[in-house]
Amino acid sequence: MTRPDLPAELKAALDARLHGLSRNAAAERARLISQTYRDGGDSSAISSETDALAYALARMPATYAAVIASLNALREVRPDFAPQNLLDVGAGPGTASWAAAAAFASLQDFALLDANPALRALALELAGGSERLRDIAYQRGEARVALADASAADLVVASYMIGEASETERSALAGLMWAKTRDTLLIVEPGTTAGYARIIALRQQLIALGAHVAAPCPHGGKCPLAAPDWCHFTQRLPRLRAHKQIKGAELAFEDEKFSYVALTRAPLALRPARVLAQPVATKAEVTAKLCTAGGLLIAKLSRRTKADYARAKRWRWGDAVRKEED
Repeated sequence: MTRPDLPAELKAALDARLHGLSRNAAAERARLISQTYRDGGDSSAISSETDALAYALARMPATYAAVIASLNALREVRPDFAPQNLLDVGAGPGTASWAAAAAFASLQDFALLDANPALRALALELAGGSERLRDIAYQRGEARVALADASAADLVVASYMIGEASETERSALAGLMWAKTRDTLLIVEPGTTAGYARIIALRQQLIALGAHVAAPCPHGGKCPLAAPDWCHFTQRLPRLRAHKQIKGAELAFEDEKFSYVALTRAPLALRPARVLAQPVATKAEVTAKLCTAGGLLIAKLSRRTKADYARAKRWRWGDAVRKEED
C-alpha cells in the first residue's frame, strides 16, 4: 500500500516555494479561503500566487492522503488494474495526479483540468520537479466545457471538487466524467454528511448508467446506513512544519475524514465486506460494523474462536474483509 504522506519530490517543491513568504500572511489567506469553502464558495477565492500556495500548504497533505487511501482500497480489490493514463478533473494544484502517480507505476500520461489560473500555475511549477509529472497536460477551463474536449482515460479522478457545483451541474458533470472513463472513475469528497450525500447521489446515477461499484461498497444496492449515520473513513497523516504553521496546529498529525466511491466498467468478481468504523476490542470479543453484500452487519467475534478473534483484532476502519474473515 502507498504511504499517505506527501512524496519527497512534492515536499521539496513546496519548501522551495516558501522562501520569502510570510507565514502569517499565508496562514490568514488559508483561513479565509477555508471559510469561503465552508460557506459554499468555490476556488475563485484563490486569486493570487500567495493564495494558491497557502491553499496547497493547508489542504494538499490531507487531500493527498484521502486520495491515496481511496486508491489503496481500489488496488486491494483490483490488484491487476494498471492504468496507462489519468484524467484529473478539477485538479487544483495537482494533488490527485501526484497521488495516482505514487499509486500506479503504470501511469504514463497525465491530463489535468481546472478553471483556476493561480492553481494551474502552481500545479505546473510543482510538477516541474517530478520526473513522472513534468510533462503533464494541464487545460484551463470550467470542468464541463473542458471535459468535452478531453480524451478518455483509463482512470478518471475527481477529488474534493463535486461540492463546488450545484446539484444540477453535479449530475451533468458526473455523466460527462463517466463518458470519459475507459475503466475506472474515482470520486472523493469530504467525509461530512453533505459529502456523503453527494457521493451516494452520484453513485446511484452512475449505476443507472451501467457502472459497477468497486470500492468501498461490496454491492451495488442501496446504502444500508440510515441517518444520522453516514459512510465515511479516516486517514491519519503527518503534518509538515509549514503545514502546522499555516494551520496554527500543534499536533504532529491530523486525521482527514473522507467519503469516496470507485466505479468500473466491468463488474468485479471479488466483493469484500468493508469495516465502517473502528472495531471495539475487549478481552471477550471484537465488535465490528461491516457493510456486506447482504447489508449492514454488526459482527461479534468471540475470543473463544481464537483465529477469528485474532483476525478481527487486526481490522481497522476502512479495511476490506474477505469472505472467510467476516
